[in-house]
Amino acid sequence: MFKSILAAFDGSEGSEVALRKAAELARLCDAEMLVLTLYRHHSILEGSMYVIDAEKPDDIDGIMRDHAKITAERGASIAREAGCENIRAFVKGGPTARTIVSFSKEHENDLIVMGSRGLGSIEGYLLGSVSHKVTSLAQCPVLVV
Repeated sequence: MFKSILAAFDGSEGSEVALRKAAELARLCDAEMLVLTLYRHHSILEGSMYVIDAEKPDDIDGIMRDHAKITAERGASIAREAGCENIRAFVKGGPTARTIVSFSKEHENDLIVMGSRGLGSIEGYLLGSVSHKVTSLAQCPVLVV
């Protein structure tokens, strides 16, 4: 049925539930599973609202990327615990919905699985939910859990 499943994972409870569903589907279909965690560029002002390394205040993107790597690996570990064996974890920077869709197209995923609610941001309140945008833009089926 599915050969390659993309699970968008931001570490939130909703994305973990979706990740577990994606792992179950991947196991049932003997499909490859890709776990994608995103980070976005933060200005110095935005970064000041987060805990950052005082010795490297200009490396906010690096700090966000490192956090995303840890989150992606945690997602892959959760999927392994759920019985999925063929897993790869990825980290990308950029606008969330468009990056998920372009990543999925680039990797020829048959299905995108994501939570209906994630960690969110002010962008989500102003422009609408990421899951709604992904369902509108994706060229493959999207399962919103």
